[in-house]
Amino acid sequence: MNIKELKVGGMGCGHCVDAVTKALKALPEVEEVSVDLENQKVTISYQGSLDDLRIAKAIEEAGYEVL
Repeated sequence: MNIKELKVGGMGCGHCVDAVTKALKALPEVEEVSVDLENQKVTISYQGSLDDLRIAKAIEEAGYEVL
């Protein structure tokens, strides 16, 4: 399993956490998503390869930004 961590801006509540988690779990490679709301950080565990642009697109389509 591979892991990526990234900063995500615009999150401020539980709904934001749910939206980002749902958007990332929709990517077939993603196994687990952990969102640290306080530090605006997302940790993604995934299988195979996962392109950073696909991750950013999923987050941006959910209404948030990758920092």
